[in-house]
Amino acid sequence: MNDKNIYFFKQLLTEELETLLGKAGIVVHGLIENNYETSPDLLDRASFESEQGTMLRIRDRESKLIRKIQKSLENLENGSFGICEMCEKEIAIERLKARPMTTHCIQCKTKMEALER
Repeated sequence: MNDKNIYFFKQLLTEELETLLGKAGIVVHGLIENNYETSPDLLDRASFESEQGTMLRIRDRESKLIRKIQKSLENLENGSFGICEMCEKEIAIERLKARPMTTHCIQCKTKMEALER
């Protein structure tokens, strides 16, 4: 991978990481601020708890994505970014542009998904 591509992916991943970290702060702040536990209306409390559960699930998925992005940034630094973890071949630039935090080439990922079924 050339320096131009490394710079491109570093910028892309850093921007995505900053966006996710910003959203995470907003979600946590919103969960703390909106406390309906003292509401006498059971429907309001049930609705709040449902929304809170959904937000926590979303936050959990975003947390996993944040870790993947951080790992990709580490891989950029140590020179292993864009190398498939299974076959150790280079991952196509088109795939990396579509999913920059991927760790598998399309062929290996396809095989993995077929085995999961």
